[in-house]
Amino acid sequence: MVDINTIKFDEKGLVPAIAQDYVTGDVLMMAYMNREALEKTLSTGRAHYFSRSRNKLWLKGETSGNVQEVKAIYYDCDEDTMLLKIKQTSVACHTGERSCFFRRLDEGGQETGDKRQGLANLNILPEIFETIKQRKNTSPEKSYVASLYAKGLDKILEKVKEESFELIDAAKSGKRDEIVHEMTDLWFHTIVLLGQKDIPLQDILNELKRRTGVSGIEEKAARGKKSQSIKES
Repeated sequence: MVDINTIKFDEKGLVPAIAQDYVTGDVLMMAYMNREALEKTLSTGRAHYFSRSRNKLWLKGETSGNVQEVKAIYYDCDEDTMLLKIKQTSVACHTGERSCFFRRLDEGGQETGDKRQGLANLNILPEIFETIKQRKNTSPEKSYVASLYAKGLDKILEKVKEESFELIDAAKSGKRDEIVHEMTDLWFHTIVLLGQKDIPLQDILNELKRRTGVSGIEEKAARGKKSQSIKES
């Protein structure tokens, strides 16, 4: 819990506040808060900041609709910087980019020409999940995902089963590119399944975290005991 009285606001009554996607860990933006902004954020659950240029309090997304739902608030060891774990509606940056940190410098200190260059990471999964959920409201004639949703659960399960078999075949063949391709297809269709069941990807990530450091044998045994107790109750 944040104790406002411990926060060290600067001589202007401000403290830097970093907004970070609570699922992906992506840093989306940095702004400033005064005491009132922090209190408003805590009481409403939506990120409020203080504009130094306009000298006033502002609610993120008040005009754009790109609000930030605050999941948790932390402060650093020096008590002079805030970290907001947030769920971002649409994009965080006024330029239309998801994050304000969309440009990168090369080794010579110059901005690179490609804003999005760099290796992909697992942060792409939540983005795919959100896109898949949005496809539910799309015409089946215009979207493959929407067509799967329109055909129902059995069709989605059929695709998961099909992709599983194709991954197995690719693994047996030993062809690396085929394994990568088929694993990608399988992941994609299992995420479609989660969307169909309205199961947040965060639930899967939480379960993976829960199992971290736990013996697979012990974890499976614990689940077996739990299932048995449910049957007997």
